[in-house]
Amino acid sequence: MAVVTRDGEAAGPAAGTSRPAAVSRFYTGMLNLEWLTKAWWTILSISLFAGIWELCWAFGWADPKLLPPPHIFLGNLAEQGKFFNTATRWQVGQAMNAGPSAFESVMITVGATTARVFVGLAMASVLAIGMGVLIRYYHFFDKLVLPTITLLSPVSPIAWLPVAIFLFGIGNAPAIFMVVVALFFHMVLATVAQIDGVSPNFINVARTMGASKRQIYGRVIVPAILPGMLQVLRLNLFGAWMVVLVAESTGVGYGMGQVIMLARNTFNPSLVFFTIAVIGVLGFAFDWLLRQAQRRILYWLPDTKEKLRGL
Repeated sequence: MAVVTRDGEAAGPAAGTSRPAAVSRFYTGMLNLEWLTKAWWTILSISLFAGIWELCWAFGWADPKLLPPPHIFLGNLAEQGKFFNTATRWQVGQAMNAGPSAFESVMITVGATTARVFVGLAMASVLAIGMGVLIRYYHFFDKLVLPTITLLSPVSPIAWLPVAIFLFGIGNAPAIFMVVVALFFHMVLATVAQIDGVSPNFINVARTMGASKRQIYGRVIVPAILPGMLQVLRLNLFGAWMVVLVAESTGVGYGMGQVIMLARNTFNPSLVFFTIAVIGVLGFAFDWLLRQAQRRILYWLPDTKEKLRGL
């Protein structure tokens, strides 16, 4: 039933339907404004860093042969891209002048390195989280396995490089193995620490309600450690990028680690900084994607940055 106002307009269900749409448009506008603000500060931060570098070059404080400014090593993609063609399977094509273009070389090399990073990170995450849960689930397993994991955790990933070559030879497998072994032990210890940090009140409430040990782990402990483990996953993404470059530099075949070694051997600082810039952009982009996924998965958690701004 419509209600007539003093202005003679009908106010009823039809008039009230516009309020949710207005609220939705308001929040959409706020989210767009927040995104634009973050993008602006990101661009400003990177521009300031690049501007200081350019000024040091302009005033002669930085040797252009050792520290070429961004406009030099980023200005000629074709010149830098030809060095990314490090795959031995392309050599025949190059001899016939039928090799890939500079852009295709960069994309293939970047894609190969990125695939190794994410395959290794995924394998290490699944194995480490599963191992951490088993260590705390079975008391005997805890005593038997945890000391060995703690013993191997401080070993540098570089020390595992000969083992990777002995076991897998040359190819994708040793690079992925290096990523897995570099992340696995630390992620196991992080998983154990996250489980130990679960509030006893949650566990006591579950026990009071008659939950079994398996139900406590599946419905209380694992959901409780999920925020911390996603944060560990983000941090280990950077570690995976560091390790895969070391593995590729030993002769995996093609990848950005090979490009950096080529730049070192030929004393090509422009290629070094160009590759560093590509790695930085990729790391920034994938970290942003993980943060968005984390925000969607952990939708119930408050924004810690907003609380800190209020201090």
